[in-house]
Amino acid sequence: MKRRAFIQAGAALGIGAVFTQSSQAQALKVRKTNPQVMDTRGDVAANAGLPINSKNQGTHYRPKYRMGLGGLAAGNGFNTISNDEEILKMLHAAWDSGVRHYDTSPFYGLSLSERRFGDLLRNKKREDYVLSSKVGRILTPSAEPLPKKWHWAKPSPFHYHYDYSAAGTRRSIEDSLHRIGVSSLDIVYIHDLSPQNSDMGENWTQYVDEALKGAIPELTKMRDEGIIKGWGFGINTPDILYNYLDQMDPDICLLALQYSILDHQQALDKTFPLLDERDISVVVGAPLNGGFLAGRNRFNYSSYIPQEMQDKYTKISAIAQQHGIDIKTAALQFAAAPSTVSAIIPGARTSEQLDENVESMKIKIPAEFWSKLKSEKLIMSDAPTPS
Repeated sequence: MKRRAFIQAGAALGIGAVFTQSSQAQALKVRKTNPQVMDTRGDVAANAGLPINSKNQGTHYRPKYRMGLGGLAAGNGFNTISNDEEILKMLHAAWDSGVRHYDTSPFYGLSLSERRFGDLLRNKKREDYVLSSKVGRILTPSAEPLPKKWHWAKPSPFHYHYDYSAAGTRRSIEDSLHRIGVSSLDIVYIHDLSPQNSDMGENWTQYVDEALKGAIPELTKMRDEGIIKGWGFGINTPDILYNYLDQMDPDICLLALQYSILDHQQALDKTFPLLDERDISVVVGAPLNGGFLAGRNRFNYSSYIPQEMQDKYTKISAIAQQHGIDIKTAALQFAAAPSTVSAIIPGARTSEQLDENVESMKIKIPAEFWSKLKSEKLIMSDAPTPS
């Protein structure tokens, strides 16, 4: 087997990488067999590390660590019951593998995700990792189940109400710090200001008005005072960016379900150029389309799988197999490739899933694979790809 030194995708974009390379590094073939987890396939440098961003030269904050962990599954997302021990094992696996970027939310399991993340992070040096959470919902204790069923199995005993005011924003941050057990957040995202949010629907602009008067000035003040490093929006649709961006100055946006190997044209044509003009970076949430690209029978948090997406999945998987890799690996590296993207935060429920995601970021993908996808019109011709 050939010896090789693998340089992580993104060098051409000015992106650094954490590597301890050696001329003795032996490339490894990864062929795992857990039927519950999609195997990672391909050539890996034995001591390759996870990618980081080079020193921030722009006007807005970018997190150092490009490979992160999303916290939805840690809140029993997708109505999957996980116990504290299983999630803590996964979180320790993340830390041990070099993951240092963690995203959570009060909404995930109605505080469950934040508490579980805290079981790991409160014992770590605060300067050693990037942590983000979200504002927009205030949790209140309740003996009654939440009236509306969301994605959470056995959430914590809380109800919530929307509050995008200045006071509500500060209270939400303080509540998160208490639940996680840490002294600060690096990034705060204003959560779910979108017409896709079924709680809001057509009334979502009323909440935007409240945020423009309250949450946005408060977070800007907290950033300027050094209390947080950056703020932005955690959203599943880009509507607020298209309609209100001229009225605010965010640093970073967590865009879920908007940039993946299966669906990325709108982001490349409109969203990314709009953000690039203002030096606003993107954290890609759900780069595996809610688990679909890792073999789950769901797409973008729903059991409905569009036929077009199923067809693309089948075709890309076949081409990946021809080139000795897997579609999950291709999807994760694809999501991390654009210069607009400062991080990706795939989720994980088990340590095995976490380990496979980390392995995928170390695979060397043949350039011919990406050329084939473009020639077959399975990805956009101008889509950035790992180099």
